[in-house]
Amino acid sequence: MAAMTHPAPAPAVGSLRRDPLPLRGRTALVTGASRRAGIGYAVARRLAAHGASVYLHHHVPHDAGQPWGADPGGPDAVADGVREALADPAAAVHHGPGDLADPAGPARLVATAAEALGGRIDILVANHALSGQDGALDEIDAAMLDAHWAVDTRAVVLLVQAYARLRGALPPRTPGGRVVMMTSGQDHGAGMPQEIAYGLAKGALASATRTLATALADQAVTVNTVNPGPVDTGYLDGAAYEHIAGMFPAGRWGLPDDPARLIAWLATDEAEWVTGQVIDSEGGFRR
Repeated sequence: MAAMTHPAPAPAVGSLRRDPLPLRGRTALVTGASRRAGIGYAVARRLAAHGASVYLHHHVPHDAGQPWGADPGGPDAVADGVREALADPAAAVHHGPGDLADPAGPARLVATAAEALGGRIDILVANHALSGQDGALDEIDAAMLDAHWAVDTRAVVLLVQAYARLRGALPPRTPGGRVVMMTSGQDHGAGMPQEIAYGLAKGALASATRTLATALADQAVTVNTVNPGPVDTGYLDGAAYEHIAGMFPAGRWGLPDDPARLIAWLATDEAEWVTGQVIDSEGGFRR
């Protein structure tokens, strides 16, 4: 009987040695990074701690109109907090405003961020969202639907478009291209019947993830979407807060740094084979 043969193992693609600064020399744009209690801030700090230069987008009027209010220190305090996390002396933190409800806003933001970051954006984290102004099926109207579509969905797709055009000017298959979008678990359990407009808009991003990943594959850019589950960013308290905490096996809410750790890993070269995925990072949340 002839001996069985097996193909030779494929050569190792990367080193098993981990670079302590895996994003050294890379650049990132993080949208919706206007509060130190928010996910965008935690993501930006993680990217900075990995060696990246970061541009923080903020839209203070949005937060000022919400029950939790704007960050008391303003955008400068947010940027200073990210600077404290910088691990590469050559890296920098920049910030600027942008109303992403404006159809021209996403392209303008990408151009401004790229100029501040030396002409290139490697990592795009579309973290922003429209809060409030939503309701159940019999409460929503066309204005609510349009507002959430404009900010939560259209703006993200236009950001990705502007980012892709910017990356297209680089040498073919330049490494380090990453897009991370955010969704909200509207496809789990009973969905989000009290937030129809928001749930639809965020669900569209989850649905578009694989399409956008395919569209950017030739540029060696990965596209993934993260569902962070309920995260304590200061928007709920009292009995409702405790009720949600009890729905986690760990007995606590997610913290902004929980999804931030995953997003920072997705931005590194270790995650270059992960694309087109909607990833739940919600601590076993039980709906």
